[in-house]
Amino acid sequence: MAKRTLGSIVNDLALQKPDSRDPIEIQRTVQKDYMANLINAVDRGLKKYTNNFFIHVETKKEPLLSHTYRNYFIDRLTCPTPNYDQSVFKYNRVRGRIEYLWTIPDRETCFYLKNNINLVDPAEHELLDFVIKFDNGTLLRLCKKLNGEKVDSTQLEGAKNVLSY
Repeated sequence: MAKRTLGSIVNDLALQKPDSRDPIEIQRTVQKDYMANLINAVDRGLKKYTNNFFIHVETKKEPLLSHTYRNYFIDRLTCPTPNYDQSVFKYNRVRGRIEYLWTIPDRETCFYLKNNINLVDPAEHELLDFVIKFDNGTLLRLCKKLNGEKVDSTQLEGAKNVLSY
């Protein structure tokens, strides 16, 4: 049997009738994969770093494949600069747990949420709050604080070292 390309699989799926599975079940499956990938990224970070570290989850839409999105789980020592299509977690070694910092959706969703604040479903208020904090610079200030940077520059605060937080 010949290997099929991702493009041919996506094309075949687009021609099929929508799956009648329960949307809640689909969400659970997606969530399970997300959590497994997040835990794998933490495990990688635990082997690389001796202090706290971050997991940057970047969501990318495949340019040639409509409706195909991929999450990339990147372990890193520093907090990433807030940006669109991003979720950020911090692994706190002292507490031994993953701390959720923020999620910023794609640019269009950010504009929609900001321009329709009164229409946003209560279930999406946390996401709206992240969008507002992204827009007003609160997330950038948090990022700089977590990295030991001065708020108004890229210089590190005094003798504070990124490795010591």
